[in-house]
Amino acid sequence: MMRATAKRLRLLTVLPAVLVSGLAILGPALAPHPAETPVGIPFGDPDATAWLGTDRLGRDVLSQLLYGGWGLLVLAAVLAVTVTAVSCVLGALAALRPRIGTLIERATDFVMLLPAVLGILLVLTSWPDAGAYGLLVVALLFGAPYCARVFAAAAAGIAASGYVEVAQASGETLAHLIFREVIPNLREVILAQLGLRFVAAVYLVSTASFLQLPTTLGASNWAVMVRENASGMLLNPWAVLAPSSAIAIVAVSVNLAVTAFGRGWSSRRKPHVDPAGFGPKSRIGEVDS
Repeated sequence: MMRATAKRLRLLTVLPAVLVSGLAILGPALAPHPAETPVGIPFGDPDATAWLGTDRLGRDVLSQLLYGGWGLLVLAAVLAVTVTAVSCVLGALAALRPRIGTLIERATDFVMLLPAVLGILLVLTSWPDAGAYGLLVVALLFGAPYCARVFAAAAAGIAASGYVEVAQASGETLAHLIFREVIPNLREVILAQLGLRFVAAVYLVSTASFLQLPTTLGASNWAVMVRENASGMLLNPWAVLAPSSAIAIVAVSVNLAVTAFGRGWSSRRKPHVDPAGFGPKSRIGEVDS
């Protein structure tokens, strides 16, 4: 009974993110008006034609909202997956090769001293045609060192376990150790970091769009809506509140969902005993049926 209740709570936690993401993906098909078509006066009040009023050019805010989310969320998801994957491999490598771990620590210290906004400006202004590739470079430069350090700390105990030592003594390759022995035992950490990297990527893409830096998200994404309509917030607050709320709902609900599902998987984890007798080989993906 308690397990069923916990499962329902986890589903309710992720529901806001699923709804907002679904509306963002299906938005262009559901929008009542073309995104760039004026339907009234600038910053008009909500009415039957424009349920959330109009923006600075008289365009329907609801249509702009439905058109402007999919590019931002898809790019954020790609950035999150890439940074998490690269960081996971680097962290496992650092746990198995301490010298590389030292280099990652130095890179993390450097990144923490350099403001992320300054890095965004340096990369995207010096590489104006970069688009999404520039954002990926920024995400890797400022996200991967810190994330890899987290993975390295989590993988340190695994790298020192008996079954990894046996694999090393038997002559297994470094790739085998990373992808077959260490990473399968980091699934909880991977899930948690994936959620955090997604939120960080949403903020990164939103910041780049808000600062009018080169991106490939189109002219009507949520961050651009906030920037362009800020001057008329007192006339039609929905032109700013609607896109900013969409960004906040996705970020918060993704974090809550990752936390809830991570706890659920942790409580159901079943340790796998190494047949060679070197202690528990915790395969987090193996759960009770």
